[in-house]
Amino acid sequence: MQTAQRILRGYRRRRLMVCIGLAVLALVLTLSARYVAERKVNEQHFLTFNQRIISTLENILTPLEEVNNALIPLVGLPCENAQFKMRENAARLQTVRTIGLIKDGILYCSSVFGSRNVPIHLLQPRLPSALPLLFLSIDRSLLKGTPILLSWVPLANSSNDGVMQIINIELLTGLILEPERPWVSRAVLNVADSHLEYGEGLLQRITIEDGQVSHEMASNRFAFSVTTIGPSPGALALSNLPTQLPLALILSMLIGYIAWLATANRMSFSWEINVGLASHEFEVFCQPLVSARNLQCVGVELLLRWNNPRQGWISPDVFIPLAEQQNLIAPLTRYVLDETVRHLDIFPKSCHFHIGLNVAASHFHEGEIITDLRSSWFPAHPLQKLTLELTERDALPDVDHRVVRDLHRMGVDLAIDDFGTGQSSLAYLETLNPNVLKIDKSFTAAIGTDAVNSTVTDIIIALAQRLEINLVAEGVETPQQAEYLRSHGVNVLQGYLYARPMPLSEFPRWLRGNTRPPRRRGHPVSVVPLR
Repeated sequence: MQTAQRILRGYRRRRLMVCIGLAVLALVLTLSARYVAERKVNEQHFLTFNQRIISTLENILTPLEEVNNALIPLVGLPCENAQFKMRENAARLQTVRTIGLIKDGILYCSSVFGSRNVPIHLLQPRLPSALPLLFLSIDRSLLKGTPILLSWVPLANSSNDGVMQIINIELLTGLILEPERPWVSRAVLNVADSHLEYGEGLLQRITIEDGQVSHEMASNRFAFSVTTIGPSPGALALSNLPTQLPLALILSMLIGYIAWLATANRMSFSWEINVGLASHEFEVFCQPLVSARNLQCVGVELLLRWNNPRQGWISPDVFIPLAEQQNLIAPLTRYVLDETVRHLDIFPKSCHFHIGLNVAASHFHEGEIITDLRSSWFPAHPLQKLTLELTERDALPDVDHRVVRDLHRMGVDLAIDDFGTGQSSLAYLETLNPNVLKIDKSFTAAIGTDAVNSTVTDIIIALAQRLEINLVAEGVETPQQAEYLRSHGVNVLQGYLYARPMPLSEFPRWLRGNTRPPRRRGHPVSVVPLR
């Protein structure tokens, strides 16, 4: 059996665990989403940086093709005839440092120096070439030792004649290869087998430090590529993640709070009771009442049992008070009433046979109990007498006395259960006008002892006899108690001496004379009564 405190603690613990779990999940998901988004932003920075460099260089190199078409016809002309045209094109391009005309492998005309007579291979070992070339090199004539980007276009069918254009790539480096921190730590221009890095000049090979990654993007129009080096997008996103923590914590706490509110009904004992009612987990038991004179069964008290598949057997002393706190005692009473009506045939069909049903005082408010009886009990036209038992521990003064009057007129008896154990007041006997007083088992157990309860038992019996109210003694367990009560005028007895609580299906067999304690699936059934 579970205790109320254990069940409530269990629900609160599970509810808290769910809310904490959702809050943690929200925190993890938020940080993960921010990490993924930040990583994508970092990757986009790399991509955008590379695209900007490539786009800029392509815009610089594209006009060179047009200029080459204009310069090719100048190869072979005297330098004094071609120089003006060469200077005009160099000035128009702006990024071009110098233009040279090569004839038979000799640089014979320069846009800067005019007429020259220098074997081109002495200045640039790769030239002349039968193929167009674009490569990085070192200037050996104008600004000696500075990096340059050289474009070579040979004449058709001639590997020793062509046009050479030198681009001032060092000047452009500061514009297009400057790192963009923290995403890009280094930027390198790759042309042929040479590499130009901002602030480092020409490199033979690219080295990457530990913890950094490289991203390379090639031009679709020209023979060059760009390599950017920096922290990995994931590592950079991870390093920025602490800045996202305050917002993520606020969001996770909000999710946890919303979950706490949302689970107030779902993960509560009231939800458990509603599930139990919907799934018919509750079972109605009955405990016979016998006549003290001839030991014939004159009625039953209906009791409720709950074999919860999630919690096990839950005592009525646990779930009834909790149901009262959650305002679910009326649905439980309706469940007992419906089950009783469904099994009316198992009870003796006699107006002298009483069926006792425990009812909370709150069920009397605004005539709710009368509405339920009219919708369930009276349409069945039972011959048996219905007795509604009000426990004295309830707030009996709150009972609507007009409802009590109407119940009497409808032929329903009222009983005060556990009389003398709660907030006793003789005014109850006047305002409620009960038909029956039920002597609590604690007074029955005191019979034959020197306890004060023994004297109180005699007082209750005398009071009931004086007011002509029927008496029922609960908790009769010994023949001595039964004899004492019978000799003092208590006409109806109830207790283990005669029968334990049993499922409704067991009652006909007991009534036929089988008094063995009922068993359920091989185990004795719990006998805690509904209160």
